[in-house]
Amino acid sequence: MADSAVTTEQSPSDPVAVGSEGDLPVVLEAAGLAKHFPVRRRGRARRTIQAVDDVTLTLRRGRVTALVGESGSGKSTVARLLAGLHPRTGGDIRLHGEKVNVKHGKAFRAYARQVQMIFQDPFASLNPVHTVRYHLTRALKIHGRAGDDLEKSLHELLSRVQLTPPERYIDKFPHELSGGQRQRVAIARALGAGPEALLADEPVSMLDVSIRLGVLNLLRDLKERMHLAILYITHDIASARYFADETMVMYAGRMVEGGDSESVTQQPAHPYTRLLIESAPDPDRHLPVKAAGGEPPSLIDPPPGCRFHPRCPVALARCKTDLPPRFDVGDAPGHWAACWLYDGAAR
Repeated sequence: MADSAVTTEQSPSDPVAVGSEGDLPVVLEAAGLAKHFPVRRRGRARRTIQAVDDVTLTLRRGRVTALVGESGSGKSTVARLLAGLHPRTGGDIRLHGEKVNVKHGKAFRAYARQVQMIFQDPFASLNPVHTVRYHLTRALKIHGRAGDDLEKSLHELLSRVQLTPPERYIDKFPHELSGGQRQRVAIARALGAGPEALLADEPVSMLDVSIRLGVLNLLRDLKERMHLAILYITHDIASARYFADETMVMYAGRMVEGGDSESVTQQPAHPYTRLLIESAPDPDRHLPVKAAGGEPPSLIDPPPGCRFHPRCPVALARCKTDLPPRFDVGDAPGHWAACWLYDGAAR
């Protein structure tokens, strides 16, 4: 199928049939996604940082997919690849089943109309010298959604993210808002394009603990009312269980486990996922946490085989040489782990 820009355009308010996951329309897909950054060192051989390797995921309308992992695992790079902010080294991105190769100009704008990103730091992502009115007006006009009554459209965006009454916020500067209010403005700006997919890169990690739940509930409400496909990037696997329908776990640039959130968080299969869950605060836990030895590997020279094997408490000899494929695990359909412990042929 030939590469193209956006081929179809649907309103996110269109009705969606409710059923099983397989019945929900696929909005955005990544297949074998890879990103290697060159390391430029004068007088030395050129090397690369293998930030993302062989990432495959699917975003469906009306569902939240969480991408979980520690800092440096490649989560944000995946979001930027899907948003078209980085050129990819390998793999394919499909929007409504059509391959996309978006670089700049009108093709990028058409793609961004359907795939929008929410950044981690709302203060850094909003221009401090412009008001809320400017940020939202620009989004509406760029994507041709201002309508005949711009003021009404602006008020509707603010009301949609629960900044009411809109008159109280519309002419304020970012520094006059709280962190949670700034993030809501950033979400409203993304909604101004009328997207079908939102890529939320740790949208609550810069916010006070007391207001994180409110922003997550807002995103959940938008998902349900507007039938959005949401990629939720986080290092907090506990919030993934609360907020996401599906959870994918990344380590050192590669996917290591995935499935519905309940199965992944309650019956973790990969040793890295288990360690992530054990490291989450739990007031009912009385036993000490089992810490993984060592440090995450260098992505300039990653270890052969499974990238987690130098820190894995149950590593096999095979883990040090052979890269594990995905194996189905547990009783829940779609639950998999890239770990040689689940190779039935070896048992």
